[in-house]
Amino acid sequence: MNKTKIEWCDYTWNPVVGCKTGCPHCYAKRINDRFHIIPKWDEPEFFPNRIEQPGLVNKPSKIFVVSMGDLFGDWIKSTWIHHVIESTFMYPQHEYMFLTKYPQRYREFTFPSNCWLGATVETKHGQLRLDYLKLYDNSQVKKYISAEPLLGDFNGVNLGFLDLVIVGAMTGPRAIKPQSEWIDSIKHKNIFFKDNIKPYLN
Repeated sequence: MNKTKIEWCDYTWNPVVGCKTGCPHCYAKRINDRFHIIPKWDEPEFFPNRIEQPGLVNKPSKIFVVSMGDLFGDWIKSTWIHHVIESTFMYPQHEYMFLTKYPQRYREFTFPSNCWLGATVETKHGQLRLDYLKLYDNSQVKKYISAEPLLGDFNGVNLGFLDLVIVGAMTGPRAIKPQSEWIDSIKHKNIFFKDNIKPYLN
């Protein structure tokens, strides 16, 4: 588990690394290509020795779960996910921020109240992910989306059921710059603008 510069959390925790989605703007794949955490990015690996790492931190913290992959892709074994969720019960002093492009799998599991369930939604065309997130019927957990990288507008999208909206810009080679009208179209009472998008705010 590592301290992080990500503004909306304190630590990243990666008991699973790797992803098969193939996003062209994936920062995590770039990191893996550089540091060779796992041999093949599209062959995710489980690290059972990392499962109890949250217990090493006593101070209540916000932990981004699997920043180096997607824990809920249909290629991830349910047993791996159960092991991860068990730790959120074992170490309740922390808040755990889950984030996925496959929120339909959330309904396969039970989460404690110290969990945030999130979905990556870059534009209004991600409505299906929002619908799946809304369908998760557990009033204990909080729900949020990460519009990072922001790639289009959110006109006509109802975000009212969410507890938080995180908005960030694409970074790295050939980054797509967010337009001000895209940012203005996001309507929510609790928006967290990452530092990388603040230069584009009106």
